[in-house]
Amino acid sequence: MGSPVPVLNGLKVVEMTVWVAGPSAGGIMADWGADVVKVEPPVGDPQRNLFKAIGYKEDMPNPAFALDNRGKRSVVLDLRSDEGKAAMEKLLEGADIFLSNMRPSALERLNLHPSQVHERFPKLIVATVSGYGLDGPEAGRPGYDIGAFWARGGIARHLVPRDAAPVGVRAGLGDHVTGISTVSGILGAVFERGRTGKGRIVETSLLRAGAYTIGGDIGIQLQFGRIESTKARDKNPLALVNCYEAGDGKWFWLIGLEAERHFPGVLRALGREELAEDERFKDAKSRKRHSEDLVAEFDRGFKTQPREYWAKRFDAEDVWWAPAQSLAEVVEDEQLHAAGGFIEIPAGEVEEKMTAVASPVTFRGDPLTHTGPIPALGEHTAEVLSEAGMSQEEIEKVALEEN
Repeated sequence: MGSPVPVLNGLKVVEMTVWVAGPSAGGIMADWGADVVKVEPPVGDPQRNLFKAIGYKEDMPNPAFALDNRGKRSVVLDLRSDEGKAAMEKLLEGADIFLSNMRPSALERLNLHPSQVHERFPKLIVATVSGYGLDGPEAGRPGYDIGAFWARGGIARHLVPRDAAPVGVRAGLGDHVTGISTVSGILGAVFERGRTGKGRIVETSLLRAGAYTIGGDIGIQLQFGRIESTKARDKNPLALVNCYEAGDGKWFWLIGLEAERHFPGVLRALGREELAEDERFKDAKSRKRHSEDLVAEFDRGFKTQPREYWAKRFDAEDVWWAPAQSLAEVVEDEQLHAAGGFIEIPAGEVEEKMTAVASPVTFRGDPLTHTGPIPALGEHTAEVLSEAGMSQEEIEKVALEEN
């Protein structure tokens, strides 16, 4: 039996994106079999030079760029030149989707603002990823997920107690949530076009994605005008939904969301069944009122043994829990490997074979064996422009403009 046909086989995407949020959307579609052409300026996507920009060696492998750009084809165009603009129009003529994450003002100067492109190509799905949206007084503000998703979206502040500094964040988390959201919007428009024959402007922003991600809490704020703040772990009112440190310094979370059901199992695992008779802990209301006492009891008990010991005890008593793993532990996680969490990126011109995180969806029977290598800057310029119908002479003029 032959290899399965990728689910997005035949879908043509032209993307003009940099850094993470936009490229991640194109990267997911490339993983799923779409032909994704990455249009880059002569200097390339700045994410290519991430390590150089922060003071490391220029020739280091770049897993961050690989994650969001594997399997794409790279075309270099100088969109300030007439030749580059003409080549871009050729690419858009043959595309199903145009994906960008440049600021609206920059796109407008290039005649590539979503409304401009949609007017010229009404069947094209035009997807835009921005920091703050296409409308409003701050639509042109530079985004990045730390600013628009985490900080302005309320997540960084709400994850910590009121008297603590906003939580430190790792780059790319909000970008990838936004990328997944963008793909869902694009595919919704693809489905609609199958019925109507018409394209659509699909808009996502880091700010909107951040607000949606913490939308349950925002909903409480909207409804009641206030929300309980996050508490320090030793003051957490829900001792059964809290993190604890084992005797070997490793952490884990209890996930006792159904308090009456889960409390007895935790006590049996801990060997402290008598706490169920303590007036401070006799029911959910009492446990919440005396949560600091209960957290202290748990802390003392859990620090007596290593996490592996508690893992066996929890599983024996059907306690819901999860290890708080380091990234070194994550890459060795047997379950994540079994669930298809990693793939091999084949060697290309810029990188050797590399193990990477897989995109987060599996289509049963398709192990993403079609994932391609990381493209070198401009590696596919002549190939892609030829496929778009440009002559060798026209292609040479484009290359001349780049140089």
